[in-house]
Amino acid sequence: MTHPRLSRRGTLLGALALAGCQTTAMDLSGTGTVAGASSGAGRPAALLSANKADQPMGQVVQALIDLGAKPVSTLTVEQARRQPSMADAARRVMQQKGMPITPRPVAQVAELMIPGPKGRIPARLYNPGGAGRERLPLIVYWHGGGWVIADLDTYDASARALAAETGAIVLSCHYRQAPEHKFPAAHDDALAAYAWAVGHAERLGADRGRVAVAGESAGGNLAIATALGARDQRMPMPAHMLLVYPVAGTDTRTPSYLENTAAVPLGRADILWFVDKLTRSPLDLQDPRLDVIGKADLRGLPPATIINAGIDPLRSDGEMLAEKLRAAGVAAEQRTWPGATHEFFGLAPVVPDAVEAQRLAATRLRAALGLGATPLAGL
Repeated sequence: MTHPRLSRRGTLLGALALAGCQTTAMDLSGTGTVAGASSGAGRPAALLSANKADQPMGQVVQALIDLGAKPVSTLTVEQARRQPSMADAARRVMQQKGMPITPRPVAQVAELMIPGPKGRIPARLYNPGGAGRERLPLIVYWHGGGWVIADLDTYDASARALAAETGAIVLSCHYRQAPEHKFPAAHDDALAAYAWAVGHAERLGADRGRVAVAGESAGGNLAIATALGARDQRMPMPAHMLLVYPVAGTDTRTPSYLENTAAVPLGRADILWFVDKLTRSPLDLQDPRLDVIGKADLRGLPPATIINAGIDPLRSDGEMLAEKLRAAGVAAEQRTWPGATHEFFGLAPVVPDAVEAQRLAATRLRAALGLGATPLAGL
């Protein structure tokens, strides 16, 4: 829902700000407030996030600061792509605790190249094994990074967790990134990767009749946009959508944007920076693949699981998307972890909230993909 204090004009200004319009972005230097209470103007944004977060989450935020990460909105694209990630911060915490930093075991991991509309798309296949001759279900997954930064390695932990927790094969797909490739390049690549995965499921050892889509942040946006494209182009539909803190709208004046204006690792200015790199003009924001909440016809989509963090500008996107899906007759379960920040999903085992979120996701996916109640893999 739009914040009650905002007029229709305010919502439009928020949408224009998301396009990177300079006149509206001028207010990004301040920190957000909620219910008239100061969020701590003048305090470092990283301290605000660390203090609001649960203790384990705060440790990862502090590690990110110690590694020298800066808000992407203050960096060039090249600098943003090189700087430490939350995955790096989690490894730092694991080292501090004397924990092994080796990736979570998966029976088979293979690098692939998928044919795309403008060239080959890098992908990585995670096969958990253990099914004998039976073909396993398939989860097609897209990583986050604002359509600009990050890659398969950055989100390796999330893909491994989905494979291990569900017992399904996971195909993690990259996509063309902005600003070199503007909207809708990433969305076109995502739909092409999904179509290829369904058409070549047997080659992947998977059952083409049991396929789900999943993604985090910008990848969550790609996942639901892919489901919309599959419906509209009469492709086989996914059985389920796992949407982890998805970008689902173009209004940057929602309650969670106002509460988390200067949050770490993702604040409002960072999202404006990402979308400025992605879009060619404000007209792109009218596309239902970006303004899913405001412009997309959601009827006929598969059931959804939506996972959100409390300390995240995108929390309201997930909450509103769940409402819109239900209004369109689509079953949707949405849950927010109040003490978590954006990017928490892949941070197990150092963040207990991530363990819970992964297991909720796995439970919902297993039910949708016909995997029954086989015990989940241990962390």
